[in-house]
Amino acid sequence: MEPKSDSLELLMETLIKMVGKTNQKMDSLQRRVIQLETFIKEEKERGTILIYPQQPQETASSTPHII
Repeated sequence: MEPKSDSLELLMETLIKMVGKTNQKMDSLQRRVIQLETFIKEEKERGTILIYPQQPQETASSTPHII
């Protein structure tokens, strides 16, 4: 049986690795979101895409659609 300090150290190592991997995934996702926002902004400025509601907004639950 392992001493408690070894188990705790292993648990802490595993937790640190998990948090690190999660942070990497979040950073990657954030970069992709920024790329998408930049792309949409540039295309909007060029006039190649229009962002507008599909139907007139009558309720707050209406969401814009990208065309």
